[in-house]
Amino acid sequence: MSTDPEAVVRQFWRLMAGNDFALVRSVLAADFVLEWPQSGERIRGAENFARVNSEYPTNGQWQFQINRLLAQGERVVTQVSLTDGVQSAEPISFFTIAQGRISRLVEYWPEPFEPRENRRHLVERMT
Repeated sequence: MSTDPEAVVRQFWRLMAGNDFALVRSVLAADFVLEWPQSGERIRGAENFARVNSEYPTNGQWQFQINRLLAQGERVVTQVSLTDGVQSAEPISFFTIAQGRISRLVEYWPEPFEPRENRRHLVERMT
């Protein structure tokens, strides 16, 4: 397994796409911590991470697509599209890599919203 931070994060998303979240533990550090600031939740440990993902209610296999990836030193940021065929989201994920494993992950899960009418004349809709 590569210890290059970008390669580690790409491997993380490949493993997530396999939907066997126990395998994802192989890229997580022993002291792994995940934080979701919007809900105020912190998940400690690879086992808890795997269980949270395994127990999440889903409508099918999760699919992941990396849209953006920025790497600088031990830090990597991704914007990923994910869907189970019904639910979809585009989380922004901030990874910290230590000794070839993900030690910290902070994720923001933005909710889509309808554009405001008062700026309609200034914008174009993205598809």
